[in-house]
Amino acid sequence: MGSHSSSPHLFLFLLLSVVFFRPAAPAEALDGAAADEKQDRNALEIIIGGGGRQIDVDPSGITKTWRGRNVCKYKGFDCARLPDKGKVKGVTGVNLNGKGLGNSRGNLSLNGFIEKLEDLVYFHANTINFNSIFFKNISKKKLRYFYELDLSNNKLKGGFPRAVLSGNRLTFLDLRFNSLTGRLPPEVFDLDLRALFLNNNGFNGKIPDNIGRTRVFYLTLASNKFEGPLPESLVTNSTSNRLIEVLFTNNLLSGCLPYQIGLLKRNALFDVSINRLKGPIPHSFACLREMRLLNLSYNEFSGVVPETICKLPKLDKLSLQNNYFTQVGPECRKRILQKRLDVSMNCIIDLPRQRKPSDCKKFYLKPFKCPNERLLSKVPCKLDHLLADVDASESDPAQDIAPSPAYAALDPEYTYPHN
Repeated sequence: MGSHSSSPHLFLFLLLSVVFFRPAAPAEALDGAAADEKQDRNALEIIIGGGGRQIDVDPSGITKTWRGRNVCKYKGFDCARLPDKGKVKGVTGVNLNGKGLGNSRGNLSLNGFIEKLEDLVYFHANTINFNSIFFKNISKKKLRYFYELDLSNNKLKGGFPRAVLSGNRLTFLDLRFNSLTGRLPPEVFDLDLRALFLNNNGFNGKIPDNIGRTRVFYLTLASNKFEGPLPESLVTNSTSNRLIEVLFTNNLLSGCLPYQIGLLKRNALFDVSINRLKGPIPHSFACLREMRLLNLSYNEFSGVVPETICKLPKLDKLSLQNNYFTQVGPECRKRILQKRLDVSMNCIIDLPRQRKPSDCKKFYLKPFKCPNERLLSKVPCKLDHLLADVDASESDPAQDIAPSPAYAALDPEYTYPHN
């Protein structure tokens, strides 16, 4: 492992410039400094009228600023001059993150808040008390510049809000930490998103087979009730060249890992921990040359840990604990010494902190075969990236790992930066 002290800066640049890039809003639309004080009367009526009237719980006092005719002085609202409105400013951003707004009747909805603000670029409302979505159309015909929707850590219930599927300009969609249930509609993977955060809901059933059509860089489906195998269709030309981080942790997934995962050329974080997955680690994982964090812990994986995976040049952390692996070779043992590989609670007889021999025997008395077993030993790439030797020094601790947008999504009150 060479030094990569600059990687956090590179990662943050990637996060800010790729995921939260709003591609189509004209520059002049986001630069309202020189605009005069004329305001969008339509926005004024929407905020003070239909939308704002619902709110009577306001611990931060933000709604006290929603007075007068100058909408752009209201806290939580950003304005800019739009090219087709002359000197009139439009409301281009709403940021209510963490304000705890609510309704004493418990029925705070988004009716009248989003689709009528026709100049909206982003709507961020983490940790409010929205419990329903009544808007019908947020398409580019209705909202020309609408790229970011964050309704995380609210009180949304029922199935996936199908109104969101009309958001064909969205690049960022965050619905994590709600009480949404049912099957995930396949159409969500047809949206032109760069980040999709759906973790900590109650979605169930199989992951839609068209997941490989997604264009996201960051995907979290963690802490739901997804079941069945990971679709082989996860890997396509689109995801192979785009998907940087993906979290499937804490679901009910079963079966074997698809060989195709090793074809994810840009993948740096892959987490399927806390599921019911079985079988060996596919040898194709040796092709994950960008991998930094690989977490397969708390499953029923078995067999030998491939040496080639332990030689991945950028690997910071390999978590294999609480499985049924039986053997690790010298390269993997170097990772253990560096505290970059955790194989505790497995069936490796010469290592400490392993399962009881009786538990291992019981597991292996019930043999399991993967349906694609022959593919699992295939390596679909040249392994020249594995030529560098792993430094076995015990004094070389694991390096600081760059910030992860996907893991940050596991914090209900975490909010993502916006310009």
